[in-house]
Amino acid sequence: MTTSILVADDHAVVRAGLRALIQSEPSLSVVGEAAGGMEAISLTNEYQPDVLVLDVSMPDMDGITVTKELHTRYPELRILILTVHEDEGLLREAIRSGASGYILKHAAEKELIEAIKRVMGEKMYVDPKMLPMLFEQKKNHTHRMEEKIKPLTPREVDVLKLIADGYTNRQIGEQLNLSVRTVEGHRANIFGKLGLHNRVELVRYAKEHHLIE
Repeated sequence: MTTSILVADDHAVVRAGLRALIQSEPSLSVVGEAAGGMEAISLTNEYQPDVLVLDVSMPDMDGITVTKELHTRYPELRILILTVHEDEGLLREAIRSGASGYILKHAAEKELIEAIKRVMGEKMYVDPKMLPMLFEQKKNHTHRMEEKIKPLTPREVDVLKLIADGYTNRQIGEQLNLSVRTVEGHRANIFGKLGLHNRVELVRYAKEHHLIE
């Protein structure tokens, strides 16, 4: 089965090169070319491609805006951002907007074909040069999580888990061999330290920090 590709870039020479490269792979076919963001949306509506290879810098509508628009309309569309920018913020924004991949324009030919096949397999593709930025971002996120949970004592963490699981103060006391008044004190400390206002927020916090399933 042939995978249909729409190419969107404001430079005709780049589009021609991408078309030639993509169509050198028997399983891939370029169904159209767009020179701007609005045209990319219009041609996607018309051709319903499997993959959109999209330049992030377009004259009328930038690639991130196009990605947001098309991801909302066509959740199954795989969007591969193609750019010269080795920018962590742009990478993060592209992924948040619904992009399935992010590849740099100077990538080797085999990398573009590999990226297309990878996103078609419903996997994320990130240019190897950008991967260290993602790992650093993940490490920083983990550090921020550790900092936020650090103010809680081990006993408060135990109480938090039970509150999130729906236990009453009395049931928590029975589970942890504490008086109801002591549980109430821990509960007040937890909400105060974490800046939470109700159990819904506490459950969300517990899930985000993998304290409960």
